[in-house]
Amino acid sequence: MNNFIAPSPPLGFFCLPNDVKRARNRRKDRIYRGFVIVFTFFIYASYHLSRKAISVVKNAWNCTTVTTHNWTQNATANCTGGWEPFDGPYGKVYLGTLDTCFLVAYAVTMFFISGQIGDRMNLRYFLLIGLLGSGIFTSALGLPYFWNYHGLWYFAVMQILAGAFQSTGWPSVVAVVANWFGLENRGLILGIWNAHTSVGNILGSLIAGAVVAHWGWSFIVPGLINCGMGILTALYLPSDPSEMNVSPPQHHELPSEEDSLIDQDSHQTTETTVPVSNAPPKAVGLCRALRIPGVIEYAASLFFAKLVAYTFLYWLPFYIHNTLKINGQYISEEKAAYYSTFYDVGGIVGSIFIGYLSDVLKVRGIATVLMTYSSIPALFIYNRYGGLSEGATIGLSFMCGFFVNGPYALITTAVSADLGTHKTLRGNDKAKATVTAIIDGTGTSGAAVGPFLTGWIAGTGWKNVFYMLITACAISGLLLTRIVIQDIRYLMKRRTRK
Repeated sequence: MNNFIAPSPPLGFFCLPNDVKRARNRRKDRIYRGFVIVFTFFIYASYHLSRKAISVVKNAWNCTTVTTHNWTQNATANCTGGWEPFDGPYGKVYLGTLDTCFLVAYAVTMFFISGQIGDRMNLRYFLLIGLLGSGIFTSALGLPYFWNYHGLWYFAVMQILAGAFQSTGWPSVVAVVANWFGLENRGLILGIWNAHTSVGNILGSLIAGAVVAHWGWSFIVPGLINCGMGILTALYLPSDPSEMNVSPPQHHELPSEEDSLIDQDSHQTTETTVPVSNAPPKAVGLCRALRIPGVIEYAASLFFAKLVAYTFLYWLPFYIHNTLKINGQYISEEKAAYYSTFYDVGGIVGSIFIGYLSDVLKVRGIATVLMTYSSIPALFIYNRYGGLSEGATIGLSFMCGFFVNGPYALITTAVSADLGTHKTLRGNDKAKATVTAIIDGTGTSGAAVGPFLTGWIAGTGWKNVFYMLITACAISGLLLTRIVIQDIRYLMKRRTRK
């Protein structure tokens, strides 16, 4: 059985105005596509909103403020109380362990479960399950504040469960958007759409930061937002054009001489193709998806790109609060949360820029590597000069977000959608969630490593943490070398044939 639940219009469809229902197909198409892109934007912003809370609460939990790059030296000038066991000499290790619990559960569940289910189940209901589970277990992280409970195991288990349910989000929303939008301008469209990650992080920082003095609410409020968004998703999200009687988009250019060049450069032989059949397409398995040209390279590159991005996601407010001094004073928890949002603003601009650049170049690999290598000097400058002034903190946080989040965003959106509808699949549209899960699941494995290593390396000085991040960026770019060479050959051949 290929689908657990047969496609059908969402219940909210029956509440649409009659003039929309009676509209011509072309107008319907524009209305529905516009609604889907906006609604999925807020769905995934909701996921990230709840994920951001713990990075803000870390400052309230850990009271061993670093003043001399020695994590065992206690300095309580900016401390608001602490929370056992996170306020002891191994507090940062425990915090890094919680990040790892979440991300390992997220990666494993996404890689082996979420993508496979997403290509077999109606994505509307799959997102409902994910958002409700995420909301419940995110809220549960805040309950120890009211219980005065301090068991590390409880926080770890809740993080594992929250990570497992959060893994439903990304492959599902990417698959929904790929169902509705074809190849044309996909990089730019998904680059703008991918701002949901940064918008969710910003909202998460502001919401969690506003109530961090009573940190239990920093988890409960985002958790309730997740649950509410899940209910709205079940009521209103059309996961596929067929549900609304709308024609599907075109995922590939019409066959041309250039296509044969790409096939030769990609070594796309008949061994990787699927015979055309009139039977309904079946969901693509894990091994088949791994054989799609480019999947392994981009997944490996994302491992290191996401290692860097998630180290910033989980540790940037802590780094700003405990390390940067402006006019001789450490930055408060509330201001640290506020300043960290400029990293996400930079991520929004970077995602849009790289999406547009990849559409103009007609290749994704070159755009990805250019920005990946540009992030290396950006990280070095931020570590060296980030504490000169408030303007430097804001400006350099923005710059890092621009260069770090851009490649990460392109790989997880446009690249994943391209490969999930790759021409070697011969029209089989049951691979989008699986391919997205492979790429992002591998990336999340790196995301689990980065914050965990940071918890240990920070004790030797944050300069060493930045050296780790710079090395990861270099490796991420090198892993795409074959893709870049292939892109260059394609561009040169296309130019000679004009």
